[in-house]
Parts: sequence; C-alpha cells; structure tokens
Amino acid sequence: MDRLANTVRPYAWGSTTAIPELLGTTPTGEPQAEMWMGAHPGAPSRIDRGTGPVSLADVIDADPEAELGADTVRAFGPRLPFLLKLLAAASPLSLQVHPDLAQAAEGFADEERRGVPIDAGHRNYKDANHKPELIVALTPFDGLCGFRHPAQAAGLLEGLGIDDLKPYVDILRATPEEDALREVLTAVLSAEHHAIAGTVERAAVAADRLAAEAGPHADAYAAYAVLAHHYPGDPGVLAAMLLNHVRLQPGEALFLGAGIPHAYLSGLGVELMANSDNVLRCGLTPKHVDVPELLRVVRFEAGDAGVLRPEDVNGEEVYETPIDEFRLSRFVPAPGAAPHPLDSRTPQILLCTAGTVQLRDADAQAAAGLTLAPGESAFVPAGERIALSGDGTLFRATVVA
Repeated sequence: MDRLANTVRPYAWGSTTAIPELLGTTPTGEPQAEMWMGAHPGAPSRIDRGTGPVSLADVIDADPEAELGADTVRAFGPRLPFLLKLLAAASPLSLQVHPDLAQAAEGFADEERRGVPIDAGHRNYKDANHKPELIVALTPFDGLCGFRHPAQAAGLLEGLGIDDLKPYVDILRATPEEDALREVLTAVLSAEHHAIAGTVERAAVAADRLAAEAGPHADAYAAYAVLAHHYPGDPGVLAAMLLNHVRLQPGEALFLGAGIPHAYLSGLGVELMANSDNVLRCGLTPKHVDVPELLRVVRFEAGDAGVLRPEDVNGEEVYETPIDEFRLSRFVPAPGAAPHPLDSRTPQILLCTAGTVQLRDADAQAAAGLTLAPGESAFVPAGERIALSGDGTLFRATVVA
C-alpha cells in the first residue's frame, strides 16, 4: 500500500477553510476547492516506494496489470478508471450535465475530425469517456439535481409573481412532461441576454423575499436567490428553478448519471467519478454554453433528487450505483473490533475522513502498515490484501469486480 500525496485545486468557488479544517492545516486564505486522489493527468497523486516521489499515473503506466489487475485492465484499459476527491464548495458551481458513453465517443470524434483544439474554450468533449459522479456529504450539503415535475416547477415560478414568467408557467401546466421541460429550458437558454436579464433580476428579488417568509418552498427560494447573487442576470438562474433543490445530511449521497442537470451549491463532500473531463454547461458560468449540444444530451425526465443512503454489506456500507467504473463504500469500525479484511481483487483508494484508521497487510506477520488521519489517503494495488481497524471513518473507492 502507498500513502498518497495529493494536489488541492484552488478553483474560485472553493471554501477557504473546509479542507484545511479536515486536514488540520492552517488556511492560506485562498480557495481550496478540490483535493484529487488518483491518476488523472491534470493532477495525479504522488507515491514514494523508496526512490523518491513519483506520479501514480506513471507508476500505473509502467505496469498496468501489476497495479490495477488483469480484470480491471481488460474492462477499462490500462488506466485507473476513477478519480476520488474531497470537494468543498463555498459558492455555487456551474449548472451542468455529462454525456453518456456513446455521446462522449461521438462528440469527441467529431471535434477531433473538425480540428477543434483540445484546450479551446468552445470545445465540449475533452475525451471519449462518460463522467457519472457520486457525491457523499460530510457536512450539510446543498445542491440541485434533476428536473422537478412540471406542475411543481410551474407552482414555484408562479409564486414569484413575475408576469414575464407566465408563458413558462402555462407551458409547464399544459404540455406533456418531456416536451414542457424541453420547451422551457430551450426558451430560457436561447433568449437574448439583455432581454432576459431583467426577468432574472426581478425573479431574484422575489425569491429573496419569499425565502424570508418561511413558506413551504423557502429553502428552494433561498438557494435560487443565492444563485442570482453570484450570477446576476444569468438565464441559468431560471433554468435552475426547473430543478430539484436538495439538502443532504452527512452520509447521504447523490448519484449524477448521464444527462441529469445538476449543480453543487455549498458544503463539503467526498466525490467519486469516472475519469473524464466532459462537461456541458447549462448556465451559472462565464464559460461557453453550447445550447444545441446541451439539448441533445439532457434527459428531460422529471422525478425527485434520488437521495442515496448506504446499504450494509457484511460491515461495509456501500453506495449502490448502476455503473462499473467505480464503487464507493464507507467503513466505521468499532473501537477494539477485529481488523476488517478488504477484497483484494481490484485497485483501491482509501480515504480517512474522521478519527484514525490503521491499515495492515493481512498476510504479513509484522505490524507494519499505515495509519491514516483525516484527509489522508492510500493507494492499494490489486492483489494486495489489506485489513483495517481503528476508531475513524474510512471511504473506499474501487471498481466493480
């Protein structure tokens, strides 16, 4: 097993304190948005096997089967197929969706054929992979996830008392579900900015007032008012009002599959995703919004946000998702309990988020191993049998065997 040295990304929306508080370090005063654990080429973790720090990506590239196991390489190729993060949001991220595997492959190939530079601001597809995500709250965590039922969205918009929104309300009430959501989202995102900015501002004022009145939708109106404060006049604020607002409690999770519009608003969480950079933005961003491509990818399906809670499987609390590139689980060992062995067939990244956790080689007689404190993590190659104990909380990221 290898202790990981990880990079913290300083995105502007990041909290200045949440990750330092978990790590027990002094805040720098700068945003610390995401700590990456894995082999993503943008910021691979580093390990030291006695010859000095080296990139985990380079170690895997040198002998994929030894590090990942033959089954993982056969299923996903010679690379770690997931990226684990600590994510700390102090202000809202962009409203976005991710393509499915076929859409990503098609879109990437098309942009490659057309010679769109990989770093171009208007490029949609950075790679040919999909990007499903799972976020587990470590603190109360606010987000937007999936479309509300049109009647609910209509009631929310109507409650703002803005005449300019009445056509959208009428569509949401009189048109079949999928068509209604598509028509309103298209209208909002296709509107001329100068024409819709005033509507957004009036909606923001109304949302702020309604949030203070403590009605049944006060939390949702408060979230939309915050969005408008950070992105004044952005049509994405109205698009966000079509989505479910959800507040996760610690331990609860959201799975963001292909085509599901979503945004993280605030809070600290553990995020696990397939190793991809493909993002199509719907708004709440100064970056490129490709409305036609976005509408091709979005799934116009209404429903609740689908909050996940872990299911106990022989002492391992598993967050079940419908994909194979990653699997996230949590261990909270009882103090003094016998060491818990971990399945060794697949590569693993282990992250401590509370207390301390001891990792030991399950086959070794000696007690050598690693002790992880909050925010510390380790990479365990496939085939290495590990047992854990301690009085902390450990998240385990791996693939579906």
